[in-house]
Amino acid sequence: MSTSAGYQSPVVTVASALPKRRVDSSVLIVPVVSGGDGEEGSEARAAVVAGPHLDADAVAEIEAALQALGAKGGSEQLTRVVVPALPVTSVLAVGLGKSRDDWSAETIRRAAGAAARSLSGVEHVITTLSDLDLEATIEGLVLGAYRFSEFRSEKTAPKDAGVRKITVLAPDTKAATKDAAAHAEAVAAAVATARDFVNTPPSHLFPVEFAKRAKALGEAAGLQVEVLDEKALARDGYGGIVGVGKGSSRPPRLVRLAHLGGGRKGKKVALVGKGITFDTGGISIKPAANMHHMTSDMGGAAAVIATVLLAARRRLPIDVVAYVPMAENMPSATAQRPGDVLTQYGGITVEVLNTDAEGRLILADAIARACEDAPDYLIETSTLTGAQTVALGARTPGVMGSDDFRDRVAGISQAVGENGWAMPLPEELKDDLKSTVADLANVSGSRFAGMLVAGTYLREFVADGVEWAHIDVAAPAYNSGGPWGYTPKGGTGVPTRTMFAVLEDIAANG
Repeated sequence: MSTSAGYQSPVVTVASALPKRRVDSSVLIVPVVSGGDGEEGSEARAAVVAGPHLDADAVAEIEAALQALGAKGGSEQLTRVVVPALPVTSVLAVGLGKSRDDWSAETIRRAAGAAARSLSGVEHVITTLSDLDLEATIEGLVLGAYRFSEFRSEKTAPKDAGVRKITVLAPDTKAATKDAAAHAEAVAAAVATARDFVNTPPSHLFPVEFAKRAKALGEAAGLQVEVLDEKALARDGYGGIVGVGKGSSRPPRLVRLAHLGGGRKGKKVALVGKGITFDTGGISIKPAANMHHMTSDMGGAAAVIATVLLAARRRLPIDVVAYVPMAENMPSATAQRPGDVLTQYGGITVEVLNTDAEGRLILADAIARACEDAPDYLIETSTLTGAQTVALGARTPGVMGSDDFRDRVAGISQAVGENGWAMPLPEELKDDLKSTVADLANVSGSRFAGMLVAGTYLREFVADGVEWAHIDVAAPAYNSGGPWGYTPKGGTGVPTRTMFAVLEDIAANG
């Protein structure tokens, strides 16, 4: 699963033993720990975490080679050695930190990702990390191997194809083991799809093109697809989407993607994702510094599209319907102005005090429309507010919404390693959104609690009885710093894994 010319995930296979013959252009990834037997005061050195797939002689050879290089096995520390007795070109030892009885899935995922990121020129990866956690290993390797080179010329394009095959070693190759591997492979491929969308520049991913790609992927996955163009949006009263799109020569769209797997008695879940393909701020224009990062302002839409595609691929026994509003927020003679009033879908009027608070305007339309389908749950995600970054930093999404469902989503997000954090929606914040001329203003007059104010605004468009959660990924959707773990520079795919895990939880538990 990928966007047109996007990243092609490696092929994953499960094996019960190392290959008998030497594999060209291959690396065996093994986990190591620091400190040998872990006793206090012992010499810091890398010791292999031995599982059933390495015999004592192989372990001894690997440890001798690592000791000769002074490897210590610190967290995500990488050391590559040659062990002639093994049927691979080389061995890559990846550190898990200090020795202990078990490691979290996220520790394994990050170690696998760090290893995969380092393997330029290697086509085939084999690993015993999977002895510790098979699914986390696959996710980490596939996502760590991710690269986006669609717009590289021959001058700077990678000279190798990168990791094309991953073999994970497991105690057996039974159906349950293979299904677990397929699950992890599908999840990682979905995250890569979201990354591809985010990394595609706005010159090539504007609303019409974004909708076209989403439609093609949706139809290929067997989803029901509907796309509303600018005329249909105006006709049907989507004032927020139309208003934000007025300043651009490239018109807005609303895409509906439906996976109907629940039957008459199954749960219904709505997904909504912000698809601002580029955000200048409009008339309330942003500072020039780092404005190019606004290529990621459709990160929520990317994750939602990837998630509903994954729900179809994994045949979840629930209904999942995604609404994805897409627009480009530009300043021009036709752009909406601060002080304009628009009417959101459903009839609520809004005074637009700041055109850079545009995400909530398009989301409100999509949320109101999604609620007409009478979902049991609604999950909305967006790169909504810079205040998320101020409050929680670059790696922690803020989760708001109905108390119980908010906490459920945040807990699942933490369990899968995306680290969402529950945030409140104090009732008094609604007073800050009062307008002198309309039902609501799109921003408050206060500089405080910006993320919570945005959540409060969106809450006004959620129908009574719908459990909902909003996930603000303003910073987590796009890594503007250096790569780490399985996370590259650029699009991260957050919160695709969170949303899909929530859908699986709903499918299993209601």
